[in-house]
Amino acid sequence: MLGLAVLGLDAEPQKDRGTERRAMVEEQIAARGITDPRLLEALRTVPRHRFVPAAVQREAYADGPLPIGEGQTISQPFVVAAMTDALHLQPADRVYELGTGSGYQAAIASRLCAHVYTIEIQAALAARAASILAELGYTNVSVRAGDGFRGWPDAAPFDAMLITAAVAELPHELLAQLKPGGRAVLPVGPLLGVQDLLLVEKSLDGSTVTRKLFPVRFVPSTGKP
Repeated sequence: MLGLAVLGLDAEPQKDRGTERRAMVEEQIAARGITDPRLLEALRTVPRHRFVPAAVQREAYADGPLPIGEGQTISQPFVVAAMTDALHLQPADRVYELGTGSGYQAAIASRLCAHVYTIEIQAALAARAASILAELGYTNVSVRAGDGFRGWPDAAPFDAMLITAAVAELPHELLAQLKPGGRAVLPVGPLLGVQDLLLVEKSLDGSTVTRKLFPVRFVPSTGKP
């Protein structure tokens, strides 16, 4: 049986971390130009500390990424916010995520859309994220272990896509599962270095327009585009 520390569950469940979350939102996110009230409220309510291992829970609301095991990280809070904000999620949207990681990004997106379908190539991380999401009651998130570049064909097409691992180039086969009029956000560039966070918008005729948002450094993808 997995222990609380392994699952990443709160080592001090009785402790209210709401003050830290509100400070994170005001100082790290709203102060940098994120204004969507629905997104800000999601960031204030989703307990980020529950998605990280017990050993680093004290740093859960700090301005930076944190290790979550299996050589992976949970992204900096501002990056999670900016990626979500770029998608302009609507209540009826269905969202695909490549790279579940801790499950935190999926939890945030789930507060803004109808359903999140997320795939993680590391089976241990997928199982842990699914456990935490279920424990916290995020019933509109479906988690699978596998190669995220294959997408989720039986749930496609999607209104939006989040790719949370670095890719060397645009994964066109995966983006084929994005609806016309949909948006995708992903880090593209050297797998071991600095990438550009790109926003890809698919036109109604199926063509795409891509623009750079800002430089990022994500862990490399390990699946096969």
